[in-house]
Amino acid sequence: MEIQGGNLVSQIKRLSDRIFQRILSEQNMDAFNGEQGRILYVLWQEEHISLTELADRTELAATSLTGMIDRMEDMGLVCRVLDQSDRRKTLLTLTAKAWKLQQAYTAISDRMTAIFYAGFSEKEVVQCEALLGRIHENLKRQACIQK
Repeated sequence: MEIQGGNLVSQIKRLSDRIFQRILSEQNMDAFNGEQGRILYVLWQEEHISLTELADRTELAATSLTGMIDRMEDMGLVCRVLDQSDRRKTLLTLTAKAWKLQQAYTAISDRMTAIFYAGFSEKEVVQCEALLGRIHENLKRQACIQK
């Protein structure tokens, strides 16, 4: 049996990114791209987090994230604010413009989930999510070892 999990995951990522971008375009959602959507998603869950915390939650490199946040700030989606309890620390918060995008983003995300799991039973979806979660944890552990 030939094991192709890594290759399949890479292909799934490329295809899903392409489909996600197409759906964004169809919906005239030019306010952000896929990776910026990941950032927004995290901030919709919890605002007022540091760049380091955002990097951990999105699994994007802090160096890449800085440039993305700069662009998102220029686009009027996020703001940097000083932490009131530690003035040396900068936190990220969403603008009203970003909050207005949440419902549309959720609808697009739901559509992607439907595409992902088309033809799957509920039990298969649960199994798939559990297995992918285990792979994700294995990779996170390995990433920590190499730091």
